[in-house]
Amino acid sequence: MTHRSFDSKKNYERLEFLGDALLGMIVGEALYHRYPSQNEGRLTRMRATLVRQESLVIIAQNLELSNHLILGIGERKGGGRNRASILADAVESLIGAIYLDSQDLDITRDCVLSWYGDLIDNVNDQKALKDAKSRLQEWLQSKQFDLPHYELMETRGNAPHQIFVVRCHVNINNCVDITESGESRRIAEQKAAELMINQLHKLPSSAKKRS
Repeated sequence: MTHRSFDSKKNYERLEFLGDALLGMIVGEALYHRYPSQNEGRLTRMRATLVRQESLVIIAQNLELSNHLILGIGERKGGGRNRASILADAVESLIGAIYLDSQDLDITRDCVLSWYGDLIDNVNDQKALKDAKSRLQEWLQSKQFDLPHYELMETRGNAPHQIFVVRCHVNINNCVDITESGESRRIAEQKAAELMINQLHKLPSSAKKRS
């Protein structure tokens, strides 16, 4: 999968354009049939949640697409293999490639929906329409815990290829810390919050109650 940093003329950008259009249609169709009681506005928000960068990054990581990216030297040194925008674009380009290779919308649809799995089933949950930081804050407030604290730990590289390392701290019992990185501080905080939510859900019930 050739990124424009390696070859400005022969890369996957045109496939990305096609994949973006196919993704919106496939996800929209799936939501239309799966949630017959939802109105247009709600379906639009659900689709936006599923096709946004954060969701595509999850899919890219599951498919291990970073291992197949061909990047220029500067992009490789700047952490391009883990850059959210590159991973999301790679998923869209893969969708476009599958469609052109198969010339079959049903095959493309089956691939996309298999990647999404439970994401589509769970998107009807109101919480799924909120970003990770909002969901983490609401969960902590509901348990009467202090709000999370985000701290910028490190900035790697030079603009525009910087990587921000952020720590999310939650004061529960022995405290919980999660460290994540991203191409912006906002992205790093969102990723850390998502991991924190998953970590807190694994705690025993006794640890989830304020002492």
